[in-house]
Amino acid sequence: MKFKSIICLFFLSLLFVTNGAVAQDTGNPWRTLGLMKFERQFDESDGVSQQQGRFVPIIKALEGKEITMRGYVIPLSGKKAQSHFMFSAYPFSDCFFCGKAGPESVIEVFTKGDKKIEFDDASITIKGIFYFTSQDPNDVMFTLKEAELVEE
Repeated sequence: MKFKSIICLFFLSLLFVTNGAVAQDTGNPWRTLGLMKFERQFDESDGVSQQQGRFVPIIKALEGKEITMRGYVIPLSGKKAQSHFMFSAYPFSDCFFCGKAGPESVIEVFTKGDKKIEFDDASITIKGIFYFTSQDPNDVMFTLKEAELVEE
């Protein structure tokens, strides 16, 4: 009986340690977004099965909150500076659009006051208000509005 109690306590402590570590990872929102769950759903309208994102509670908790994240600008036009762009956890050559990462690794960005941010191959840090955009598997799942460059 004592042995069963010890085993139970061990597994319960693992549960609390794991949940605490995930919940406290506010320094890297990409890691939190990486907890996104995906499930296959059949669309009867076009007869195709697609991956559908399911937002877990820790990601839902970010809705409407200001977050700060480090990543890479993925331009939407040929212009060097942009106020609307994609932002990726990975450099352009490894980003979601090149097929090397998942949809949870990109976020659509709209800057505060349409202030333009320069495109560069180096990573930058931005902050803004986080929103979910869509459950549509063909659309971007996350948006950052009122985004600003964080000077380092």
